[in-house]
Amino acid sequence: MGRIKTTFIKRKTKELLKLHGDKFTTEFSKNKETTAKYTKLTSKKMKNVISGYMTRLKRMES
Repeated sequence: MGRIKTTFIKRKTKELLKLHGDKFTTEFSKNKETTAKYTKLTSKKMKNVISGYMTRLKRMES
């Protein structure tokens, strides 16, 4: 079993996917850079959680 994502993480990730979905990949390290570019979050942990969830969504999409 994995960790449960909060509503904020899911909502923010889906917004990013809708607006900039073509710029994200299935590679976590590239998604970290892209997330930092398109969000104004100051917390490193929040950026990493969003990047990880984005990676998972992109892998499921492929």
